[in-house]
Amino acid sequence: MKVTTVSRASTLLCLSMLLAACGGGSSSTNPVTTPPPSGSGTSNTLTWVLGQFPAEASLKNRCETPRSGTDPFSGEPYPDQAGSSFYEKMWLRSWSDNTYLWYNEIDDKNPQPYSVLEYFDELRTNYRTDSGAFKDNFHFSQSTAEYNALAQGGVDSGYGFSWEFVRTTAPRKLIVRYTQPGSPAGEAGISRGLELKTINGVDFVNTNSQTDVNIINDALFPDAPGKSFTFGFADSAGANPQQFTLVSSDVTVVPVQNVAVLDYDSGAVGYMQFNTFIRSGQSGLIDAFQQFAEANVTDLVVDLRYNGGGLLAMASQFAYMVAGSAQTNGLTFETTQFNAKHPTIDPVTGNTLRPTPFYDREIDWTAGVFTNRTLPSVNLSRVYVLTTDSTCSASEAFINGLQGIGVEVIQIGGTTCGKPYGFYPTDNCGTTYFTIQFRGVNEQGFGDYADGFRPTPAPIFAADIKGCAEEDDFSHGLGDPAENMLNAALTFIESGVCPAVTSAKGLAAKYSNTENADGLAIRQPNDQVKAFILENKLITPLRD
Repeated sequence: MKVTTVSRASTLLCLSMLLAACGGGSSSTNPVTTPPPSGSGTSNTLTWVLGQFPAEASLKNRCETPRSGTDPFSGEPYPDQAGSSFYEKMWLRSWSDNTYLWYNEIDDKNPQPYSVLEYFDELRTNYRTDSGAFKDNFHFSQSTAEYNALAQGGVDSGYGFSWEFVRTTAPRKLIVRYTQPGSPAGEAGISRGLELKTINGVDFVNTNSQTDVNIINDALFPDAPGKSFTFGFADSAGANPQQFTLVSSDVTVVPVQNVAVLDYDSGAVGYMQFNTFIRSGQSGLIDAFQQFAEANVTDLVVDLRYNGGGLLAMASQFAYMVAGSAQTNGLTFETTQFNAKHPTIDPVTGNTLRPTPFYDREIDWTAGVFTNRTLPSVNLSRVYVLTTDSTCSASEAFINGLQGIGVEVIQIGGTTCGKPYGFYPTDNCGTTYFTIQFRGVNEQGFGDYADGFRPTPAPIFAADIKGCAEEDDFSHGLGDPAENMLNAALTFIESGVCPAVTSAKGLAAKYSNTENADGLAIRQPNDQVKAFILENKLITPLRD
């Protein structure tokens, strides 16, 4: 996932119409006004008028509930001033009109009837892609304190589970994808593939009691360390019941896991599971590629099936470590394009737009500078990538960037999420907002994969990639050569063709995504939200 932070650390066109006519979502064009907050030193009255947008800078940090003191992450005083919710909504409106990629597809609605977060939800396009999916599935907000804890420290309160939400209404199905090393779940030995059956004795699968559902949500999404719940699991057949009492804690995310070199007749094959592009992942990537280089791997399988994205700069490093200097020298990893108002200047940073190259050096993320350490590389002209619909943004940019310079990508698994877009997470009054602000294209100018990259033996469309459609296999551990997706990659490496599809069909039936429309649904975060929160693209260019 691609993003950029403004923190210290870090179309359909209506050309013949006025913007107000394009918006057209309000039932009234009458101005709505609000007086300035007391003690603000401002004499002007803030007014909403359809199609007229005050400068966003004049509205920012004018908060209904200003924070006081020092931001623990930046070390700087909070910038908040006395304001109102109307100021916060008007800032969102002007900020979106200035920087949102599809600004001319937003209905300019009167903010008065909405809460701040409700109004933010309205400030996005309702247009759809060719497949019928909404063009913008990536619009959300997060507490700034929680965002900073994740983005800057890679820390999250929880048990260390990565869950597969198969069905959120009764009969519910929630499967363990993997656990974080050193986390409560990891230390308890909870294994991939176990299905959740009970929480504190509550029937997770079948209950439709609101009280029970509240308990389930409190357990699955603890808001602080120290929350204790007993989880009951069984295997996919409902056998071998197991119970674990876990206490939530601040879990450190380990992005790179299960690094291995597998020996085959064709040569050494490298494998790595890479879960998110955050700062702490850099050392794991360097260590993995050093191991692969020393083993002289002839093929590489990178497991991005649960990688929702993160640092675009790290995606560039990752691609360099695959391809090496000879294939990347002087070429573009990705070029960023903003809306039509900003063809040459980044509207957030004020920097002149220029392409992101393939970064070949380690980055000091705290200082925002390159070090003198050259990254290891395996100099391969082909790479195998394991994907699902949770493979998103910077992971897709990695695929697109390599394809742009002629490195062959063989895709194994499912269609990716389809996010050739990015944003600058922006704090206002204690909430960090994420709104799509730019798209990315590769060296060849391609970035049209809003419906995802699709693996197929015989590519037809531009976003089709040569490979094998395979289901996720929860009956084997990640990195196990017998696991369905990894086995398909290894089979392709050895034979040049996809394996038989019978196992994939069986898994598709076993792990059906069919939802029951009736009954109470448990909470489910957007598949990519956690990864978006972890995004933290550096403001380019990096300094030498």
